[in-house]
Amino acid sequence: MLRIEELIIDEDISVLQTMKKLDETGQRILFIAPEGKLKATVTDGDIRKYILRSGTLEGQIGQAANYQPISLSLMERSAARKMLEHHGIDALPLLDQQGKIADIVFASGVDVDRSRCSEFPVVIMAGGLGTRLYPYTKILPKPLIPVGEMPILEHIIHRFCEFGCRDFRLVVNYKKNMIKSYFSELEKGYHVSYVDEEEPLGTGGGLCLLKGQMNQTFFLSNCDILLDADYGDIAAYHKEKGNLITMVCAVKHFTVPYGVIELGQDGSIESMREKPEMNFLTNTGVYVVEPRVVEELEDGKKQGFTDIIEYYRSKGEKVGVYPISEQSWMDMGQIEELDHMRRRLEER
Repeated sequence: MLRIEELIIDEDISVLQTMKKLDETGQRILFIAPEGKLKATVTDGDIRKYILRSGTLEGQIGQAANYQPISLSLMERSAARKMLEHHGIDALPLLDQQGKIADIVFASGVDVDRSRCSEFPVVIMAGGLGTRLYPYTKILPKPLIPVGEMPILEHIIHRFCEFGCRDFRLVVNYKKNMIKSYFSELEKGYHVSYVDEEEPLGTGGGLCLLKGQMNQTFFLSNCDILLDADYGDIAAYHKEKGNLITMVCAVKHFTVPYGVIELGQDGSIESMREKPEMNFLTNTGVYVVEPRVVEELEDGKKQGFTDIIEYYRSKGEKVGVYPISEQSWMDMGQIEELDHMRRRLEER
């Protein structure tokens, strides 16, 4: 597996050195990225054109580089494959909010090492009844409902594993023995432990059962959502901002399919808007949380995690938002959304 740093070069090295670097990596692209910020790309095609212009192999690679590189933000990850096909390119850098290369999508499917949050444990709330997915959940607990070839919970865990996470704590209740049995029989490169919730305590209240166990920043996730986002960048953003809690939110765009009328006090029409558009942020159910939150929870109190966020926000604590695109969020909380998630994963 490649590391991003292996694909970054200085713009003042020679064309010959660059050609050797391309051979070493086995890739057809390198990046000029001072302090990690994308400035230019160099492909074997760029070098070929440079040489055809009578350029020398001793010349600086900056003379051959493309200083108008194609890139996407991390929030646009879901559009990467179409972008690669549209432009006929081999690789597409994904940039974080500072313009630094955080990931690279290769047309060949080669992965780069993105293990930037290996020290972060992941707590997944997996104890709910899943009433919105009835009758599926009459037979299976929601975390084990299959999406494609594996249960949704396994999809979620694999996604975190891509970024180096290996420690997973599952808060379980409904049909918990089925969940434990499933993961005990898997051959897996990560560790799963369980916290038994005897009474339903909500998406926030169940965290009190982890008191004394969380001594570092951790991810918190519901068990019915899947994000196509860079967890390493989310973690880095949380630390950079000094947040107590960071909520991952999806940017939603919604067009009202009707003309909207606003009335004045006397019943007359005050304004008319034809199919108005709305943009807003919605909670995905994934958070980065400092361990102090767990230690300060009231034992046995039933509450949602949004209640906890509102409590700290009202106290003036730093609670931030990390935005992702609407296409980067898949939710299986309802049957129609479950079918949509299946189609999305099949397309990928």
